[in-house]
Amino acid sequence: MQPVSRLEEIDLFRGIAILMMVVFHTVFDLSFFALYPVDVSTGFWRYFAYATASLFLLVVGVSLVVSHDRAASKLSGFPLAKKFLLRGAGIFGLGLLVTFATWWYLHEGYVIFGILHLIGVSVALSPLFFRFKKWNIALGLACIMMGWVITGLGGPVFLLPLGFMPPGFTSVDYTPFFPWFGMVLIGLGTGEFLYAGGVRQFSIGPLPGFFVAPLSFIGRHSLVIYLVHQPVIILLLALVTGTQVL
Repeated sequence: MQPVSRLEEIDLFRGIAILMMVVFHTVFDLSFFALYPVDVSTGFWRYFAYATASLFLLVVGVSLVVSHDRAASKLSGFPLAKKFLLRGAGIFGLGLLVTFATWWYLHEGYVIFGILHLIGVSVALSPLFFRFKKWNIALGLACIMMGWVITGLGGPVFLLPLGFMPPGFTSVDYTPFFPWFGMVLIGLGTGEFLYAGGVRQFSIGPLPGFFVAPLSFIGRHSLVIYLVHQPVIILLLALVTGTQVL
């Protein structure tokens, strides 16, 4: 097995997560713009949103293990860590663009620390956690439990990224470090079981192309799709319903 080959099942699961995200954000927009009476804050859609974010962040963690172990064959020390610091900074920078765009469009409820911000920070911090290998699963569970403790506690705005929310805070996308970094850590630990050395540690039969190929394509282009999907959804809703949502 060639270590430089893409792992199609990772692209597949990333594509599934992106597709779930598009579905949820479509339903969210129907509710947000009062186009259809659906409650996304409780019940099925709330848990669907949790499942979507969890799957996406788990795949981030697993992918980081593959990327790290393959890069470690050529790099070590600070140059290896720098690769993830720069990648994380780039993703965080895209998160800041989302912050600006939502502030300009919404003014209230804009994204201060959403999933792109979290992924950027997670990628930048990952060199500190690769050494723990499978123990990252335990660290991830501890991080999630810390999130449960923090949830509901008030705090100043500058602690928002950690999960402390000031009274009256609202956001269309809020993915704080606690508990959500825990899902990335669980992904790091899981990746050590499944892809140690950046190589698949299990056998897999041929996947049905008619099902896998489109989702894998989405998974390979997940960042671009994430950045453009909301404007596209809003535009389509405006065209289909004839409602002024722009």
